[in-house]
Amino acid sequence: MLVAGVDEAGRGPLAGPLAVAAVILDPSRPIRGLDDSKKLTEAKREALYARIVERAMAWCVVMIEVEEIDRLNIFHATMAGMSRAVAGLQHAAQEVLIDGNQLPKDLPCPGRAIIGGDARVPAISAASILAKVSRDRLMVAMEDVHPGYGFALHKGYSTPLHLASLEQLGPCREHRRSFAPVGRLLQPGLF
Repeated sequence: MLVAGVDEAGRGPLAGPLAVAAVILDPSRPIRGLDDSKKLTEAKREALYARIVERAMAWCVVMIEVEEIDRLNIFHATMAGMSRAVAGLQHAAQEVLIDGNQLPKDLPCPGRAIIGGDARVPAISAASILAKVSRDRLMVAMEDVHPGYGFALHKGYSTPLHLASLEQLGPCREHRRSFAPVGRLLQPGLF
């Protein structure tokens, strides 16, 4: 049975896209060291990313851009991204295991939500790593396009550095207008 693990990176940041990955691991090509991406060092995630891409039976990473996040809200954007990542796999999954407590309604096959799955289910761990590395790389590159915000350091999360630069520079096009710290600067009094 082809089982896809699905996870995301970037639900909480004030800027940048949401990354969602789906991975079907190949049982004949095991990958040691898989874990929740948040528990791994950047160097370990990068090394595992290369192994996952090389050894997985199928994988897909999709980016949900800021405009869609603002239009749908982060929850619905996450659900849409999960469905797209599963649909984008080179082989059709027969079951989907998703990190969290919610399933998209339009999955192409049966699915299960597993709380803490990114630390317990290897395919979800692999998806967690692909999503995190893909998003982090994009945020580092975004530093050149939008200098001064510190995207390469904080990856768009709500750190004191990011909040200070947001206050000083105002939002750029990569900031999520539907998130209160950004929206407050654009429309004071509404948040």
